[in-house]
Amino acid sequence: MRAEGAGVGAGAVRGGAVPGAEAVVYEDAGAYQDGNALAGPLSEVFGVDVTRAAVRCTACGLAGPLPGLRVYAHAPGAVARCPGCEHVVLRLVLGNGTAWLDLRGTVGLRVPLA
Repeated sequence: MRAEGAGVGAGAVRGGAVPGAEAVVYEDAGAYQDGNALAGPLSEVFGVDVTRAAVRCTACGLAGPLPGLRVYAHAPGAVARCPGCEHVVLRLVLGNGTAWLDLRGTVGLRVPLA
């Protein structure tokens, strides 16, 4: 992680800026997986294969298949970011027989049932 001075790099986390604060850029080269990494954990929650599901980012409006998301799973849970703007689209934590799923970064999750 490095302090940002000139411009926002490709791995930047964009969000609500605090006036007078330096932006932080996370160097994420190779640090993420594609959305297929969510296939197993989300199938535990929904009971269907979600690799054919589509999502739309609330920040930039980019729509696409769930496997196109950038998944960061180097924590107790997984964070999936939009490939277009790096906005957090979903968060998922599984543990102790419980699933915590936060989808507020997506307009919707369209899952084909057949």
